[in-house]
Amino acid sequence: MGFRIKVYLICLFVTLTGFCTATSEDILIKNAERTIDLTSQLVKITHRLTLSNTGKSSVKSFSFPIDPKAQEKLSYFKAQLADGKESSGELKTEFSTVKGILTYKITLSSSLEPGQIVKVLVGTVFTHHLSPHPKEITQKEKQLVQYRGNAYIYTPYKVTTQTTKVLLSSSTVESYTKVKPSSQSDSTITYGPYENVAPLSEEGIIIHYENNTPFLSVGHLLRHIEVSHWGNIAVEETLDVYHGGAKLKGSFSRFEYQREQSGVSSVKSFKTVLPELAADVYYRDEIGNISTSNLRQEDDGDVSLELRPRFPLFGGWKTHYVVGYNLPSFANLFNSGDEFVLQMDLISHIFDHMVVDDALVRIILPEGASNIEVETPYAVTRLPDSLHFTYLDVKGRPVVEIAAKNLVENHIQPFKLRYTFSRIVMLQEPFLCVLAFFLLFLTFIIYARLDFSITKV
Repeated sequence: MGFRIKVYLICLFVTLTGFCTATSEDILIKNAERTIDLTSQLVKITHRLTLSNTGKSSVKSFSFPIDPKAQEKLSYFKAQLADGKESSGELKTEFSTVKGILTYKITLSSSLEPGQIVKVLVGTVFTHHLSPHPKEITQKEKQLVQYRGNAYIYTPYKVTTQTTKVLLSSSTVESYTKVKPSSQSDSTITYGPYENVAPLSEEGIIIHYENNTPFLSVGHLLRHIEVSHWGNIAVEETLDVYHGGAKLKGSFSRFEYQREQSGVSSVKSFKTVLPELAADVYYRDEIGNISTSNLRQEDDGDVSLELRPRFPLFGGWKTHYVVGYNLPSFANLFNSGDEFVLQMDLISHIFDHMVVDDALVRIILPEGASNIEVETPYAVTRLPDSLHFTYLDVKGRPVVEIAAKNLVENHIQPFKLRYTFSRIVMLQEPFLCVLAFFLLFLTFIIYARLDFSITKV
């Protein structure tokens, strides 16, 4: 009897597994509208999908694979419900690697019943996806880049109708792959509409066009956040910035650069956005303070810092500098008794359409902080905690280190750091100062009263 029950359970499990697989295959994409934004150094792709359940049972989730040729360059992924022109309702996503393909599982907010449809908006951002072609240009030449992609949407489901619009930064297009029907209008290339496209269809396309937007990237970012319970949060960023566009061929002539409209792909300056309450801002490099920077308050309240390096940045050139400022602690540090929460952006806005290849955030807490917990808005690597020693420290200040790679502006999101800190510990440094002065005066008193003469007068 027990054997029959086991066989029945195994058969039931196999049946349910096959049934679940069948329901996922019953998804049909009735309409797909894809927009590929190539107006900057980033490749931003937005998919507006209309999903239909053609099966006999409800569907709770669907898969969204990333094109294997571009998955290593993926920086950001987001899925949400789309309702007309407005989009809302962010959806839960989980990623895994299936047969070497990075695949996201998108869970719908409610089950998709048979015969029903749902509209979903899926956004992706890729970095270092555009390649300069040619790789080297002279000071007077304009920058041309190539984009390689797929004319069809890479999906495991059948698509009834799909259209792709490619937005370019210029109407100057050297060439582009034509997949009928396709057309160009000014700075927009349209592929489609294509009817009844089979799953995982591929048709490679290459778009060669002019793009002189800044190709600035941060090779390494070291961000220090030092928390003081005396009312101040000190922030300092050390950056290695490089121009990832076409390299400069030949020598650089500053005379021609100033006289003519040359070096259109070079970067003279860029704007960093600081928090509204930022004060005591400084900007320096290895030589010293750079006085050509410009600090002003924007209408939206943010502080805009225009940074102008000592020399313009051409392709292959790089610069190293430090930016620092102070923030009042009441804006980012909250507490209930001895329980404190620090809430700040993990990274800041360095420049428009930024790319951060490697970032290390060091959060220095007051001496005596314990029970440290970190909550980040996206997956990062938390390194082992360490200690930082400064004036009047005895045990050292706890340092939380967070590492992340391949970041863009979408990653400017706040983290939460919770810890326990007793206010009595704040009296440690004043007590040490008082004790030091007391011992110093006591030493002078004793020294003045002692008689070090050999004979009495």
